[in-house]
Amino acid sequence: MMQSLVSAILAQVGGIVLGKPQEIRLALACLLAKGHILIEDLPGMGKTTLAQVLAKTLGLSYQRTQFTSDLLPADVIGISIFNPESKKFELHQGPIFNQVVLSDEINRASPKTQSALLEAMEEHQVSIDGTTYVLPQPFFVIATQNPLIHAGTYPLPESQLDRFMMRISLGFPDIAAEKQILMSESSHDSYKKLQPCVDTSKLIAMQSMVSQVTVSDNIIEYVIALNHVSRRQGFAGRPLSPRAGQALVSAAKAWAFMAERTYVIPEDIQTVFGAVCQHRLESTATRFGDHAEKISNQVIAQVNVLNPFNT
Repeated sequence: MMQSLVSAILAQVGGIVLGKPQEIRLALACLLAKGHILIEDLPGMGKTTLAQVLAKTLGLSYQRTQFTSDLLPADVIGISIFNPESKKFELHQGPIFNQVVLSDEINRASPKTQSALLEAMEEHQVSIDGTTYVLPQPFFVIATQNPLIHAGTYPLPESQLDRFMMRISLGFPDIAAEKQILMSESSHDSYKKLQPCVDTSKLIAMQSMVSQVTVSDNIIEYVIALNHVSRRQGFAGRPLSPRAGQALVSAAKAWAFMAERTYVIPEDIQTVFGAVCQHRLESTATRFGDHAEKISNQVIAQVNVLNPFNT
């Protein structure tokens, strides 16, 4: 039952976002693992379309916020306004009070506004004027960002990047997919006609099944060994934290679930490693297009799956 829903979701999203099956599977795995995803690429590559189609297909409340240089934190989380009739402050909720929040071009807002998402992404709650408000479940942040070489961009700090379970890049479509894109109707018109493939209860049930996927001691040791490689003296990138290891395990469990398995295998770890760890491994956040692919491949190559601590 659940696997047929996964197939239906992938097929519907893939019918709009053409030629990107691997990226779509990674995005869905991230959401099933209760993570947040950062989609980084050039303008016009389909970042926003992927976010919109995912939200529509999953049947969740959704709102897009265009991050600009003049956007304020209150524009994201909301603000309390005094009502003279009731003589009380009333909360006017911001777009953060949705199940899917699209932070479009997040790196065009100031660091102060970017940080408005930190509590929501980590705790699934926000604090406004000393009062804490719990956000709806499930809760996903899908952020897009443009190359930092573009004018008017502010790089996300490492603490914010670490809140994203995955970072993916769509890249250019192949010739067949680009031809189909140019000949088809606007993707904006197409996604409006979509119907949800799941309801909230089924999506939460799928997330629960992902959390129950078995992870053996050998897999845990494999993940720890990968983390330790990045912590060696002289390593070219930043070290991976225990939180990175948690994200890697959660993403691998979602990938195994989508592959109709109830247990994680080393190939699951290796498949999601780049999306989960590349933005954490990068020694600098200013080089668009350098997703630390070489570094992440080096990390994987240095760990023996059968004997992870004998490398």
